[in-house]
Amino acid sequence: MQFVTRIERSFQKENAPSFRVGDSVDVHYRIKEGDRERIQLFSGVVIAIKGGGMRKSFIVRRIVQGEGVERQFPLHSPRVAEVAVKRHGRVRRAKLFYLRHRVGKATRLEESFQRTDAKSESKSGGQAKK
Repeated sequence: MQFVTRIERSFQKENAPSFRVGDSVDVHYRIKEGDRERIQLFSGVVIAIKGGGMRKSFIVRRIVQGEGVERQFPLHSPRVAEVAVKRHGRVRRAKLFYLRHRVGKATRLEESFQRTDAKSESKSGGQAKK
């Protein structure tokens, strides 16, 4: 089992993006057309993340011309060029399959504003208050 894990680690991306369920993301996906290769953008909300290690994948959902479109991407695939997080959604579930039955504004998620240490330090001046 350790042998398989070592081989899988060698194929994993070192700079794998960090995102969670409920985040709005842009997935830059490489598509081969004939002898040319181009990058296609798929924007939407991450509704599920499953698997672990090399087998980790995520499902992104978006609405196109009034019809819901979902696509599953393997996280460590060489075809996935980049995953850019546009905004963080605040959710309380691991899977957001309930969004499939919602239409229009009901599909919007509340935005989560995450504070980093750099912002909190700059507000206090980087020094402890006396």
